Amino acid sequence: MFTGIIEDLGVVTNLKKEQENLHISLKSVFTSELQIDQSVSHNGVCLTIVSIKDDEYTVTAIKETLKKSNIGSLNVNDSINLERAMKLGDRLDGHIVQGHVDQTARCTSIQSQNGSWEYTFEYDPSLNNITIEKGSITVNGVSLTVVNSGANHFSVAIIPFTYEHTNFKFLEIGSVVNLEFDVLGKYVQKLLTLQN
Repeated sequence: MFTGIIEDLGVVTNLKKEQENLHISLKSVFTSELQIDQSVSHNGVCLTIVSIKDDEYTVTAIKETLKKSNIGSLNVNDSINLERAMKLGDRLDGHIVQGHVDQTARCTSIQSQNGSWEYTFEYDPSLNNITIEKGSITVNGVSLTVVNSGANHFSVAIIPFTYEHTNFKFLEIGSVVNLEFDVLGKYVQKLLTLQN
């Protein structure tokens, strides 16, 4: 379980394909605090640490993860949003995030707002995921509030701190991001679908 509050902007140091799996090695400021079998959110994807060596650690993404997320398009030296699993008793500063990416979206607009930025993303609505005004959304692991909501798109406002401390500063028009929709909204949507 995560909160969507990014702890570090890690750097991909190595990518190794093995059958349909992808082993990803990264450097992070908190590598020395990690242990084998711990869960870490990578651009919103919960992955398990399989090895640690010096200041690098490695996780493995399976076929399903590569299909549903942007993890498979990573390159060496890419920056990736990292968050360790939350501890019981900690403050929940973002919202409840499972680390299970629902689908990807494409950035369609980036507008400067005189000190902040508004990013708009478009996604495939056929998977029945929804956003609502002022509701929560996770984009590349970052807990955000929906500013504008449409049938297949939404916008979020990014403050300077978030811009500087996440990989939002590297996004461009056309960039693909991971989305995790609000878990409470997903349950409501499922119940409504079953009633029809």
